[in-house]
Amino acid sequence: MNKNGCSTNAPAGELKWWQLSLIGVGCIIGTGYFLGSGIAIQKTGPSVLLSYLLAAICTYIVYSALARMSSSDPQKGSFCAYSEKAFGKWAGFSCGWVYWTSETLIAGSQLTALSIFSRFWFPHVPLWMFAAGYAAAALAVVIAGTKGFERAENIFAIIKIAAILMFIIIAALALSGLINGDGFKPSLPGTTEGFFPNGFSGWWASLLLAFYAFGGIEIMGLMAIKLKNKEDSLKAGRIMLLVLAVIYTLSIGLAVTMVSWNVFNEKESPFVTALQNFDLPFFPHVFNGALLIAGFSTMAASLFAVISLLITLAEGGNAPEIFKKGKKIKDIPWPSLLLTAAGISFSIILSLLMPGKVYEYLTTGAGLMLLYNWAFILLSSLKIMQHSGFAKIKHGAGFLFIFAAVSGTCIERTTRTGFFFSVFFLIVIGLVLLKMRTYWKQEYSQK
Repeated sequence: MNKNGCSTNAPAGELKWWQLSLIGVGCIIGTGYFLGSGIAIQKTGPSVLLSYLLAAICTYIVYSALARMSSSDPQKGSFCAYSEKAFGKWAGFSCGWVYWTSETLIAGSQLTALSIFSRFWFPHVPLWMFAAGYAAAALAVVIAGTKGFERAENIFAIIKIAAILMFIIIAALALSGLINGDGFKPSLPGTTEGFFPNGFSGWWASLLLAFYAFGGIEIMGLMAIKLKNKEDSLKAGRIMLLVLAVIYTLSIGLAVTMVSWNVFNEKESPFVTALQNFDLPFFPHVFNGALLIAGFSTMAASLFAVISLLITLAEGGNAPEIFKKGKKIKDIPWPSLLLTAAGISFSIILSLLMPGKVYEYLTTGAGLMLLYNWAFILLSSLKIMQHSGFAKIKHGAGFLFIFAAVSGTCIERTTRTGFFFSVFFLIVIGLVLLKMRTYWKQEYSQK
């Protein structure tokens, strides 16, 4: 399973392209969209729509590069295997640990989002207490195993999509005047200043959050090997990204039309905020409940993914063997479980120390680590595959978009902290890599 609660256990060679598209939609829609979009709106106002469209274009460029490699040379390790093939063992090692770090931060981000959703009903309960409770429950699910949970994950994915459709329908009814609002007037920007209320810098700072909402294409690369027709992976990605682009821009566009952009905040979902002034007392509670159910499934799935990835790294010689051979608890090596629990504890401590901005810190750090891997994918594609001139231009545009999203995090203090988080993790991985390169040289000389 991946970060947003989708299974990777489909039978090999039996997936059809439309099934992979549906899996991709379920994989990618998560708390980065349900909560992170509100922070993006707060930074840039209605121009957030451009952020999501640009993120969709870049996501397609990266996914098309990954799909071409997957269809021509299917590999179990997907993007990490291609990095190693292109640049050597150091690249596969780095790619794997960057992805593991991003997944761990994503789990912490989702844990924080769940706690924020819960404070909608219990505003006076400290964030860290919710975080500790959800972390304990998720770890219990992991220890209990995937049986039963995997059967329910498709239901959770349906709940996420149903919640979005419910908002779109209700918002459309409100805009048409069929649902009365408290002094409601559509908020439509009529000037450039109204569309970019915080200027270009605000829009630039919002890019990373838009990109983060599309995180999950990596799992489609991992699952492309299970397609009946490997050449269909690119078609599956096109349809998936088209659906996501429509869902994201339509729902967020409706939200910023219904209330002023400066009403949105990091304390609740923007879709709950958008309809609070309407005579719909049931909606915020129903929607928030749906987010909690779906959000918990995504967080538990993130923990499954983190542990599975750690075991895979150990099997490939990119992590100590103890992570695959240690004493097991319900088929899970206890060192892998312990390291995962330590990563989650990091998020709980941040919730205690910095409750106001912890979600943005974690989301920024996780989003940046994902983008570093996207850059790996593009570099590997340029090295391995033969490209036309236009394809090289597309890759160049992809690098430019990724650079814009990464550099945009340096503009504001909160996102700058997330940037420093990501740099710290890269330094740690780099230092371990130096040690590993010495070990690999000794191992090679002994052969």
